Amino acid sequence: MNEKTRRQFLSVLLRSLPAAFFYPVFGCKKTETCLQNKELKDTTMSGISATPPGFIPSYVSLSESGELKKRGEYLWSLMSSCALCPRECGANRLNGKRGFCHADSKLVISSFHPHFGEERPLVGSGGSGTVFFSHCNLRCVFCINWEISHGGYGAETGIGKLAEMMLELQSIGCHNINVVTPTHYSPHILLALDQAAKKGLCLPLVYNTCGWEKTDILKQLDGVVDIYMPDFKFNDSSLSYRYSAGADTYPEITKKSLLEMQRQVGTAHPAKDGLLYRGLLIRHLVMPNATEDSKSVMSWIAGNLPKDTYVNIMSQYRPVYRAKEFEEINRRVTTEEYREVVLHAKAMGLTNLDIQGRI
Repeated sequence: MNEKTRRQFLSVLLRSLPAAFFYPVFGCKKTETCLQNKELKDTTMSGISATPPGFIPSYVSLSESGELKKRGEYLWSLMSSCALCPRECGANRLNGKRGFCHADSKLVISSFHPHFGEERPLVGSGGSGTVFFSHCNLRCVFCINWEISHGGYGAETGIGKLAEMMLELQSIGCHNINVVTPTHYSPHILLALDQAAKKGLCLPLVYNTCGWEKTDILKQLDGVVDIYMPDFKFNDSSLSYRYSAGADTYPEITKKSLLEMQRQVGTAHPAKDGLLYRGLLIRHLVMPNATEDSKSVMSWIAGNLPKDTYVNIMSQYRPVYRAKEFEEINRRVTTEEYREVVLHAKAMGLTNLDIQGRI
């Protein structure tokens, strides 16, 4: 079964079957249930609670005060001349025009399901509750999910349905809500989160992004997002320009974004149960013939963020989609290239590295 078929199968499966079919779980029925049941364990198949006793995600109080809905509506208004991402393409998405990301105001989701391939502190026993959004503002030529990000594979979905998806993921035992490629749908996410919180959602929110985010938009997410999981793809603007549709501002803007994310949620440290509930987690994909840029990424992180910042140095680059059009990236990363980047990160004093077993 290929990746696209697998996603279709999981999406249909999760939509069609009741939560009890997967896990007979103690579910939050009201927002205050997160407080009322501090000492209760759920009854998932593993017997481990999805959240620790007393944990309350950042967005709950914002929902109760009305602030979460207010911020979602403000972000929604920005789609009239879209300025949600650094492209600032100005498309009137509210009138059906498509932005640079190829999205209009209609929410399109490719799949949602428990994901067991994410970082270990996010996965636990119940998986990370991922929602994969269609379209993308960065549009990298080597995107492994190009059918979704470039091709727009997915189904039109309402905000209310997204809220139901979040609650479904909670009910089957996921440890968090992980919104993947969220930037162009940030208004929809906040409005759905508000609805879900009012119905008892009490899992941490993971903002899984390419890293190329406007700081003024991130400030609207302050107190909403519990875990930021950005990429830091390039520190060389010529590379981001070449491989990411002319995004030569990627390094400059992403570095500002990382500093803002760190300010909001701090350094990521797993709790006693091994799971992560708050903090910044950075991903970097090592690419062929680009070790110097990868090393400069590690140097910047070490020089501007805490030395124990969680950094996942990824080795799984594959020359998919349009990568074959660029000779220098039309191959896998070698063990020596990956090793060189890891050793440099350690030499820079980074102490919280997620290393993928290739050295």
